[in-house]
Amino acid sequence: MLYAEFVDIYEALSKTSKRLEKEKILANFLRKLKDKDDPQWIYLLQGRVVPEYDSREFGISRQLAMKAIHAGLGVSESEIHKQFNKIGDIGEIAEMFVSKKKQSSLFSSKLQVSKVFDNLSKLMTIEGKGTVERKLAYVSELLGQASGLEAKYIVRTLLSDLRVGVAEGILRDSLAEAFFPQEKKEMADIIEAVYDLVNDLAILFEAASKGKKALEKVEIVPGRPVKVMLPVKVNAIGEAFEICGKPAALEHKYDGFRMMINKNGKEISLFTRKLENVTKQFPDAVKAVQSHVKGESFILDCEAVGYDAVTKKYKPFEAISQRIKRKYDIDALIKKLPVELNIFDVLYYNGKSLIDMHFIERRKLLEKIISHEKLVIRPSFQIITDSEAKAKEFYEHALEIGEEGIMVKKLDAPYRQGRRVGYIVKLKPLVADLDLVIVGAEYGSGKRGGWLTSYIVACRKNGEFVEVGKVSSGLKEKEEEGTSYDAMTKLLKPLITETKGNYVKVSPKIVVSVTYQNIQRSPSYSSGYAMRFPRISHYRPDRKPHDIATIHDIEKESRSGRL
Repeated sequence: MLYAEFVDIYEALSKTSKRLEKEKILANFLRKLKDKDDPQWIYLLQGRVVPEYDSREFGISRQLAMKAIHAGLGVSESEIHKQFNKIGDIGEIAEMFVSKKKQSSLFSSKLQVSKVFDNLSKLMTIEGKGTVERKLAYVSELLGQASGLEAKYIVRTLLSDLRVGVAEGILRDSLAEAFFPQEKKEMADIIEAVYDLVNDLAILFEAASKGKKALEKVEIVPGRPVKVMLPVKVNAIGEAFEICGKPAALEHKYDGFRMMINKNGKEISLFTRKLENVTKQFPDAVKAVQSHVKGESFILDCEAVGYDAVTKKYKPFEAISQRIKRKYDIDALIKKLPVELNIFDVLYYNGKSLIDMHFIERRKLLEKIISHEKLVIRPSFQIITDSEAKAKEFYEHALEIGEEGIMVKKLDAPYRQGRRVGYIVKLKPLVADLDLVIVGAEYGSGKRGGWLTSYIVACRKNGEFVEVGKVSSGLKEKEEEGTSYDAMTKLLKPLITETKGNYVKVSPKIVVSVTYQNIQRSPSYSSGYAMRFPRISHYRPDRKPHDIATIHDIEKESRSGRL
């Protein structure tokens, strides 16, 4: 298959912002791709060569991409920089220089998809001495064989900036359109559920292309991350019982981060809610699992909570978030901020998926296989009751000892990955807050000069992001990662896509929790709504843009009359 066929699809996708048009373009292409050599080629539609949970990167910076154009096309670096200052898109610069070269040589491109995929994949494996030179060689080789348009998309892929607007949801719905056009709505839900199990587009594509029975046979496998089941928010004990029924299980809501523990034989791997592999960052958690959990293979859902090594007091999420990103000096951080694992569910055990088993049975198994050690690992603290009085007492005690609130769980519920289906609800003190993504920012002045200190935040609407306000408070000047203007600026700068004076647009990657007084209609933002007195309460590295509030959440909050 020629890479030019992918490029034609990129071009068609980039020319429309309409979701249904994108789905039809992709559906036609997916039917064609079905008969080709490798289902993994589907990753290229999102500018990747591995599943999203695979944290490996191409390791190609903007400067390195410019060097590759210089090496592969013989263009002076000064000329490349000159054109970049005019155009601002290295992909278009590559297209321009390749097109000029091919016109003079009458060259006809025959670049194969397999060649592009293989060279891009090799970039992720190169380490050690001579890394830069070897990476440049692979990229230069591709550019030397590419047409102008092919070069543009090769470079954009390398820089994770494909610009064709293909989110996971669009690809999943396109699979339903491609292979189940007569029952698209029903199959889109099934496809989404299967994707949340495997989080791998190639596996999903291969199964969907073979039919409904093949999709039904896809199961969870230890070592491959699963999307966690999500709770619904409630404001009262009675509301929790209405949703979950009586009796129900009540557990503490811990102020840590979700961790999926996977064991397959001797191999243990740990994944965050965002599907990031953090096994290397938490060797203490691996050791705890090895010594305190029985079983040859399993997947456990838990909350990792940090605590002070001296006082033994639990620390808030912001503290533990340091450990998620830390790649060096891990031993020192373990001593300073150890974690306790609070296990609250089991999805897979000794070769068998348990996601359709009732929660109460899964909990019984959990208690059998975990050996409790204080401040190391334990089953989450739980009671089962049908008494609102006892539930209220449990809730108030949780708050007294510093927990965020409680979780209420339906006893006969299955586990439904990636969904807010009402099998779990969370109850915590009534504070108006929403998870939103930063899409723009402004530089501060005076003592805040050089920092991005005002942030435009957005919610989700039909696969896009729409603005709901500007927030400038809640962060300190210098402190821990993600809790200061200094740290937030470091997170946002690599994501800048456009600069206009003091304002920058950024790729929607950074999720924050924002508290506010109320939400009202406003023409100032693209959602049609604005938050009053917003304040950042948490940086959420454990959350992805698809986890944030939707326009429906905003509308609901605006109707609540919250003051």
